[in-house]
Amino acid sequence: MTFYLLVAVIAAVVTCGASWGVVRLSHRFKLFPGIRDRDVHTTPTPRLGGIAIVAGIVVALAIASQISWFALVFADPFPIIAVVISALVVLALGVVDDLYDLDWMTKLAGQLLIAGFLAWSSLQLISLPVGPDGGITLLSPTLSLIVTVLAVVLVMNAVNFIDGLDGLVAGVTIIAGSVFFIYSYLLSIDTAQTAFNLASLVMAVLLGAIAGFLPFNWHPAKIFMGDGGALVVGMLMAVSTISVTGQIDPGIDRSQLVPAFIPLILPFAVLVVPLLDFGLAVLRRIRAGKSPFSADRKHLHHRLLDMGHSHFHAVLIFYAWTAVVAFGALLFLFWAWWWALSAVIVGLIVCTAVTLAPLSRRKRFEAAAQSAPDSDPALAQFDPLDAAAPDDREHQLFALTETSGVPPTPQSQKDTPS
Repeated sequence: MTFYLLVAVIAAVVTCGASWGVVRLSHRFKLFPGIRDRDVHTTPTPRLGGIAIVAGIVVALAIASQISWFALVFADPFPIIAVVISALVVLALGVVDDLYDLDWMTKLAGQLLIAGFLAWSSLQLISLPVGPDGGITLLSPTLSLIVTVLAVVLVMNAVNFIDGLDGLVAGVTIIAGSVFFIYSYLLSIDTAQTAFNLASLVMAVLLGAIAGFLPFNWHPAKIFMGDGGALVVGMLMAVSTISVTGQIDPGIDRSQLVPAFIPLILPFAVLVVPLLDFGLAVLRRIRAGKSPFSADRKHLHHRLLDMGHSHFHAVLIFYAWTAVVAFGALLFLFWAWWWALSAVIVGLIVCTAVTLAPLSRRKRFEAAAQSAPDSDPALAQFDPLDAAAPDDREHQLFALTETSGVPPTPQSQKDTPS
């Protein structure tokens, strides 16, 4: 564990320093795009944070290769080299997109090629820990290649899709990645009798790099990780989960090893928020007759803001959902299933209540407005049932009430931005 912490700290320090440098250079040479309609921020901000993240990861992996304790991981260096090459190519693809806005077909083609290269380099999902009599199911070479490529592309885009609020992807990655690091670390000790493995090393340097980047990405962000950073984060998380899933035979001494379903559930659990957002976005755009990779302002984080949550609260809600599902899945390793399931259910209920709280407050205020006497124009004119009221009055009134705690007066109505 000490050596994993060491490489994580190295990645954090390098990424922190590189982030500062990228911010300075981006402002000096004006390397940032304009504000788009779907953007939440209002000030042009650099989107080249992926460069700093990858710099920290590459330096940390290079130093890890010189530490004797990681000799087993680097005994076959080709998978690590493939990961580094893929990260650099994904970064280049994302940076070009951040600067020049590539079309979705070009980006998808690049992602498929990178995922195929990773699968060719032996980073494949070759088996599933389910089968007859608690054994494993081996995938055919063709099916293994297809499933691996689809999984990598899916996770890359899922992570990229939620990159819409300051600190959102970084925090979700730290929470989910920490859970998966613990899992892969314990699994390696149980099955291989060693604490050093590819999945844990990749996740450790990724966590360190994201931790070094987060201070610059916290609201109000000085820099965004952009498509280059988000796609790299998604790719590395996919690589870690693929290299772990299928490592064990759940038919051997289950009292000492994890339950058979954990290797399948945990990768989805740690990515539940981005995968959910990705799935909803694809369905929404296909139903509208658009490309599944076209941009819009209907992601989950946009909906939280529209409900009345502040930027800070929306980010914390994402963190909470991720933590409940990810840590909840991990609890099944240590607790009886009924206790773990109970903890997850309680956590989900709390998260749901917090997420929907603004709607309850809005309904209470609507009721007060509807019951107000006709002679009180300060309230009656904001009644959402009043056909003469503009469509956006309810949202404006709710936003003012959230910030001030009191209903707006006619003067505050005049000052409400349109």
